[in-house]
Amino acid sequence: MPLALLALAVGAFGIGTTEFVMMGLLPEVADDLHVSLPTAGHLVSAYALGVVIGAPLLAAVTARMSRRAVLIALMALFVAGNAASAFAPDHHWLLAARFLSGLPHGAFFGVGAVVATTMVAPERKARSVSLMFLGLTVANIAGVPVATLMGQHLGWRATFLGVSTIGLAAIAALAALIPHDRVTPAHGGLRGELTALKSLPVWLALGTTVAGFGALFAAYSYITPMLTDSAGYADTSVTLLLALFGVGATVGNLVGGRLADHAMRATLFGGLVSLVVVLGAFPLLMSTPVSAAVAVVLLGVAAFVTGSPLQLMVMEKAAAAPSLASSANQAAFNLANAGGAWIGGLALAAGFGVTSPALAGAALAVLGLGVAGTAAVVDRRRATTPVAGRERVVAAHVPDAPAGSVLPTAAQQS
Repeated sequence: MPLALLALAVGAFGIGTTEFVMMGLLPEVADDLHVSLPTAGHLVSAYALGVVIGAPLLAAVTARMSRRAVLIALMALFVAGNAASAFAPDHHWLLAARFLSGLPHGAFFGVGAVVATTMVAPERKARSVSLMFLGLTVANIAGVPVATLMGQHLGWRATFLGVSTIGLAAIAALAALIPHDRVTPAHGGLRGELTALKSLPVWLALGTTVAGFGALFAAYSYITPMLTDSAGYADTSVTLLLALFGVGATVGNLVGGRLADHAMRATLFGGLVSLVVVLGAFPLLMSTPVSAAVAVVLLGVAAFVTGSPLQLMVMEKAAAAPSLASSANQAAFNLANAGGAWIGGLALAAGFGVTSPALAGAALAVLGLGVAGTAAVVDRRRATTPVAGRERVVAAHVPDAPAGSVLPTAAQQS
């Protein structure tokens, strides 16, 4: 694997840290800026809104630029947003700074995934994406706990200055390691790229992301009360247990990348089935401290096995606009974050018990399986549909073709 993937992972580490650290610093921020805790919680939503808006928008407007230059510019915007957060004089300015920090998030992962896959052989594309995402999962093990401790002892502003420093290191690594490139403008310009997203398979892939990761966040958003009220852990132990989730996510990410290079769709289905089983077993697993710790690790593994295959699938279904589609998948991930948390909250509010969000998540994972199954049926029908008066050649005898080998779609042949 090329060393340039390390530069992408460093950027992903910084982004993952700033995304999740705010959840641990909300009490300090609320107290310092003299706002209520629910009001401070809007800072989390502002970042997510920035991701959803910025991911497709920035990917679209930079589609004709050098991807190396785009990655550096996106990380510069990330540094600016976090520096602005550190010096925000009041809650409203911090809200705007968090929105600014979220804007480059999705586009960085989207463009970075395309760059990662162009630097490796076709049979290693999923692994290259998983290595970039490694920075995001490791952030949950080390970056977020360290940044949270820094904020608690040195003040929350020091945390965002520290994250800005990570961003500067990522810029230096990107400039030194990412090869220079020239992007050929897509046929039809921006309108042509947006047209590529009208494909039904692309939207089915994005729908699978929303349902699959919505299942994760339905449970993960309420993992703390499950661990304390059901499993019996003290509040002080939750940080360590969340680091265990990061370990599981890292393992799942790496395993999913390797498996997807051999059988992308099978890996996706396997991950979703595993997610259904793990979440369905949560009420039982959360009954003892030991089994609860195991459940946290398994949740991370099952959820992130699907990360690389979903990213690659969206890119391949929109081959004419891979950066835009890949960035749109990051927006879908953040929609899953918000939607999953909302659905899990409905289960709690309905009085179904502290572990009921996990069961709601299991239902979402089943929905994800249904969407993924529909996508498989659509692909199979398109593969056998006559195109322009001639039958398409289908390698039906090779069911597990490498994830990087893209068969021509009907849209590409027309």
